[in-house]
Amino acid sequence: MRIILFLVISILTYSANCQTSKTVKVVIDAGHGGSDHGNLAHSSQLLSEKELNLKIAFFLGGYIEKYLQNVEVIYTRTKDVYPSLDERVKKANANHADYFISIHCNHSERKTVRGTETHVHSMHLSKSVAFAKEIEKQFSARAGRKSRGVKDMNDLQHTLQVLKYTNMTSVLVECGFMSNAKEARYLNTVYGQEIIASAIFRGFRSTIEKEFPQVSFKRKKGQPQETSGSYSIQIMSSIRAVDEKDPVFNSLKMSVIRTKLKTTRKYKYIYKVGSYATRKDAKSGLKKVRNRGYKDAFIVSN
Repeated sequence: MRIILFLVISILTYSANCQTSKTVKVVIDAGHGGSDHGNLAHSSQLLSEKELNLKIAFFLGGYIEKYLQNVEVIYTRTKDVYPSLDERVKKANANHADYFISIHCNHSERKTVRGTETHVHSMHLSKSVAFAKEIEKQFSARAGRKSRGVKDMNDLQHTLQVLKYTNMTSVLVECGFMSNAKEARYLNTVYGQEIIASAIFRGFRSTIEKEFPQVSFKRKKGQPQETSGSYSIQIMSSIRAVDEKDPVFNSLKMSVIRTKLKTTRKYKYIYKVGSYATRKDAKSGLKKVRNRGYKDAFIVSN
């Protein structure tokens, strides 16, 4: 009897320790890319879907890495390239991810349609549905967006490959309708992109805290941010904020991320492009950036 009790206690202790030391892996998939533009804007002054998806994906990943610990962020793409749907699924499964979040922007023939939607493969997938509901709750309650709810393949009348074949809790988030002029303008602002990303982030944080109650995810104040070992290229700094879609950046043909520094120095804003797994990759990217006019650009570690 004592032996059985000891074994039970040992198993429970081992299980608790495993959960406490758990590192949650989340794959962030910026939909489309490269030659696949996704939905196109109704105005040449606005970004295409592939560009919006990547900006929102970067903001989402940034929030996770800044505010959470014990979470690893993996991107399916970090620049304007097109990984096939098979490649996106394969990357998520090969990394044994716990969550998969695909970022998209919607379109409708009816220009008045607006709001967010979060898709799952099937309403029978309880974890995915719970995650999707949490995201839509954050869109409605905290971000002030119109939520169109959670939808599955029956609503679309077809399946979504990245949801059907990924082996983890998976959602596809439609962040708004590019066909709605007002919503399209909102999606094209840094403010709008940050708000959308922060709502997804809150939904993600709430979900993992419920699923892994023994894991400490909240990063303590002043605790240094963990790095992924990847690199970016800093292209410039400025005294006042410059819009990331300002024409000054057009020659880069890359998404620009602006960061405000907590500093007393005059130059409070820095601008970075790219995300590279190795310094060798970053050097190749740096050469392209300098050839496109940013001669003073340099590599920074993330």
